[in-house]
Amino acid sequence: MRLATTLLVLALPGGLLAQTAEIGLHGGAHRVGNASLGTFPDGSNIDLDSGWLFGFHLALNNYRFFGHEVGYTYNRTNWLQSVRGTSVGEAGTAIHRGMYNFVVHATPEGTAVRPYVGAGGHFQNFVFPGYSGVSGGGSTKFGINYGGGLKFRVSPILGLRFDVHDFRTAKPFNDLFANRSGMVRQVQFSIGFSILL
Repeated sequence: MRLATTLLVLALPGGLLAQTAEIGLHGGAHRVGNASLGTFPDGSNIDLDSGWLFGFHLALNNYRFFGHEVGYTYNRTNWLQSVRGTSVGEAGTAIHRGMYNFVVHATPEGTAVRPYVGAGGHFQNFVFPGYSGVSGGGSTKFGINYGGGLKFRVSPILGLRFDVHDFRTAKPFNDLFANRSGMVRQVQFSIGFSILL
């Protein structure tokens, strides 16, 4: 028993040192596909517009090639209202996203360039225009996402990353709209900086 305990104590610091993390900020743009949320009772249609985004991410690389990432992204968008294809108005709003991805890197931890792919799940809170997501003015839906990118180590503690991710989410506001089909698709293009721990 003492031998096993001694070996565990000696092996533990090496295992802890292998677990590196990154914490950082990202910003960019998102393009919306299958953008129609549906039609109001008056027959007007609501589409989501593409827009800009920013957020933060935390990654734990607990194996040489594998890791986990969680994050939050604020997406700015507009509701575009149209009647029989003619625009009749727009209103600014936001989409709040929380996500988790399992990540696979092409090169081991510590290398200067690390291509990666990742996939996982997320939730999005689609905020009704004029309301706040924190005051209950939104519709939260779940979805899947996948993507990839490049991570660059520019110094021992600073990283740069370029990412492209595809987010597929169930359409929000079930009781508000008719004529709904498919999932909302958001393709996110972002650049970010990370502190490497």
